[in-house]
Amino acid sequence: MININMLTKSAVNKNSILSVNAINCQGTKNKNNIQSVMKSHECKTQTNTISSVQQNTVCPYKAVPKLYNSIQKGQKVVLPIIPLSKIEVCLGWNTTNKICDVDVSAFLLGENEKVLGDDWFVFYGQTTSPDKSIEFVSESNTDRQKIRINFNNIDKRIQKIVFVLTINEAFEKKLHFGMIKDAYVRIMNQQNHELVSFVMTEYYTNVISMMIGELYIHKGAWKFNAVGNGVAKDLADLCKLYGVEVV
Repeated sequence: MININMLTKSAVNKNSILSVNAINCQGTKNKNNIQSVMKSHECKTQTNTISSVQQNTVCPYKAVPKLYNSIQKGQKVVLPIIPLSKIEVCLGWNTTNKICDVDVSAFLLGENEKVLGDDWFVFYGQTTSPDKSIEFVSESNTDRQKIRINFNNIDKRIQKIVFVLTINEAFEKKLHFGMIKDAYVRIMNQQNHELVSFVMTEYYTNVISMMIGELYIHKGAWKFNAVGNGVAKDLADLCKLYGVEVV
């Protein structure tokens, strides 16, 4: 069963992850639904005090950065780093509906396409993987979310890392990816040079979660796959899909 360490570093009750409260631009979370677990970094304030939270603030528009090595949906490329050491996975998006709140997750999968354990589901509330290879960091002036990956630390059992965008409370608020635009992922090396990037061009009204891209091992080399496929599943169902136990 998932055990999420929030900013207070206290564990969520073992029987549920629904009681997590996140401080963000839309205020304290409702305890009655799992989508409330995750709130994106771009909506968070720069303070830890509840009194400073700006409620119902619309997350500002961010232009898509200039991309230098963009590939198309379905293309797969080897990460051109020898030896492969550290990268940053940078993501961004905009919305056409001001109440759309997009969250980022990373699922670290073994050979069976499942997480090694519940703590191998990484997001802003559980910002580091058990092997210290993946760390979520604050948004930058350019990107809404950055994820640092250190391949020197990654557990040898990990065969794939899936990066997912989900819309918070999509079912309850009747939201979907037809209200999202400009979604992209770009992978940067330690010199802040782009290795590969992918901009989504397909947005569907029957999709509330999107697997935007993934890193995976093939013949000993790490490759990036521009997935861009969505499903009509919320965060709870995605957790079940990848083997995270949720009640």
